[in-house]
Amino acid sequence: MKPSNKIAVVGLGSMGYGIAVSLLRAGHTVVGLDVSETVVENFHAAGGATDDGAVFDAAVVVVLNAAQTEDVLFGADGIVSRLQPGGVVVSCATVPPQFAVEMEARCAAQNVLYLDAPISGGSVKAGLGQLSIMASGRSEAFAAAKPVLDATAQTVFELGAKAGPGSAMKAVNQLLAGVHIATMAEALTFGMTQGVTPEKFLEVISKCAGTSWMLENRAPHIVEGNYTPHSSVNIWPKDLGIVLDVAQAAGFEAPIATAALAQFDAAKHMGLGTEDDAAVAKVYAKQAGLTLKGEA
Repeated sequence: MKPSNKIAVVGLGSMGYGIAVSLLRAGHTVVGLDVSETVVENFHAAGGATDDGAVFDAAVVVVLNAAQTEDVLFGADGIVSRLQPGGVVVSCATVPPQFAVEMEARCAAQNVLYLDAPISGGSVKAGLGQLSIMASGRSEAFAAAKPVLDATAQTVFELGAKAGPGSAMKAVNQLLAGVHIATMAEALTFGMTQGVTPEKFLEVISKCAGTSWMLENRAPHIVEGNYTPHSSVNIWPKDLGIVLDVAQAAGFEAPIATAALAQFDAAKHMGLGTEDDAAVAKVYAKQAGLTLKGEA
């Protein structure tokens, strides 16, 4: 695949948009596809190409879940039918490992390669082309996807010669990430009960052993009272649900992940699903009678 060839990015959310911009910056011709016409128009203004119906060399799929991924690939006007023979799907959503195995087989039946390629790093790193990608697939899929990976990733972990291991590793990552966000929210609001302000919590704990990447990335949202979603609450019932489904199939108990999932479920039921996932702190604040910045 050459930089002048055509790449589709399906799903222009916070991560997908950053990926699409990184591909543009690398010199690729990029068509952005999304259910939101406004987002597509914004991408056109940023240099995105108009979809002229031509075939693609690669399709980067950055949607919410397995159901959306399957629909994008094989539903009405599925993107697989628009890939040239030997083209590659770079599938970035968090999905069960077995689903990735099935998608690889279905793509192969249509002479299309499939790279199981979950992503991590957040919207900022997506826009900088500095994602971490947990990838698995055939060597041919890695080769076909190399220009995409080069433009969007700082680190590509090659985890196996077939689909599945990439998604398994992403499940491990999401267990930690979800727990870290919920634990950050618990610790921050616990601190408030002891007279520790969110500002002071962030200043001190971010420099101590109790910190985490998620604490340093999400706690500022609570301090600022700004819950504009970079990654929404709604992501976590899905992702931690996958973690627990995989754990159950393995006969593995995951009590801490289960507890974190309960807090995100509570946030969703409070109507916070479309807010930034740091809004899980509001669950703890409500229980304790605390008032966070920006809350009445």
